Amino acid sequence: MAHPIRALVPFVHVKSVSESIAFYEKLGMTVGNTFVPPDTAEPSWAWLQSGIAQLMLAKAAEPVVPAQQAVLFYLYVEDVAAKHDALRQGGVPVGDIQYPFFAPRGEFRITDPDGYVLMITHT
Repeated sequence: MAHPIRALVPFVHVKSVSESIAFYEKLGMTVGNTFVPPDTAEPSWAWLQSGIAQLMLAKAAEPVVPAQQAVLFYLYVEDVAAKHDALRQGGVPVGDIQYPFFAPRGEFRITDPDGYVLMITHT
């Protein structure tokens, strides 16, 4: 291919960029950049990263309806059980570790403040 895609970065609309930043920091992501419009205290946009994983957040113009979030985000970690334990101890509600055929070392589900589903699984 002459011009391959070098990255794909999800861009999600959220009710509060600050609240979402705090949530994703618990997962191990760090803020790479933000934009705070003049005369406001709350960022309207943020770019987060962890290793090669990237995520952009933007303040939604309309309410975010959790039941309408028809996308799953898969986050890959080396040790599913250790990440599960760390998130649980950090106050993040985590689902039970499941062992489907495609994830023999396990996977579990968490939900971000806007209802987006994140599946944590092994690499």
